[in-house]
Amino acid sequence: MATSTALWSFALVVGLLTLTPGLDTALILRTAALGRRTRAWGVVLGIQTGTLIWGTLTSLGVTALLTASHLGYEILRWVGAAYLLWMAARILRDTFRGRYAGLEPAQNLTGADTLSGGWRQGTLTNLLNPKMGVFYVAVLPQFIPEGAPHFSMGLLLTAVHITLGMIWSGILIAGATALGAWLRKPRARKILDRVTGTVIAAFALRLALTD
Repeated sequence: MATSTALWSFALVVGLLTLTPGLDTALILRTAALGRRTRAWGVVLGIQTGTLIWGTLTSLGVTALLTASHLGYEILRWVGAAYLLWMAARILRDTFRGRYAGLEPAQNLTGADTLSGGWRQGTLTNLLNPKMGVFYVAVLPQFIPEGAPHFSMGLLLTAVHITLGMIWSGILIAGATALGAWLRKPRARKILDRVTGTVIAAFALRLALTD
């Protein structure tokens, strides 16, 4: 497999994965829709930081140890599930307390509109998902041409994934920002938070209950 063919083939696979709605999409949309554009970009950078770390570790062969270690995988899986459930509970909690009327954007559960806050949330969410590591261990080596430097080619493929993720995230943020005024109304915010919290909780349960 030539390098260019490997890059295009990998781009197709991770491109479809990127476009599939999931946890990352829910976090980015909610943060941007509630008027936290800077924090939303922080979430994006955090998610891509996690992707870079998984890709780097896979290229070094370290994440293969995670997939080979049942105990290590189980610990990371349960910690990740607990973190996602905690996040979902925070988001859902106030939707049932009638605290939306009159709230300013700065008071919502998304947190302060800072790049660093969003980066921490995005990075934690990504790194505490062991399925990302398993995905990279299972998929990345298949796209490294025979004879190519394993580490540098692995990083190049990871860079393709990150680039596509950044482009799609920019589109999501632009769309959510355009609808921001409507989505920040109390009723719309309640619906948005309930949907987002439910999605995150579903991912947490899926992570906890599936092998």
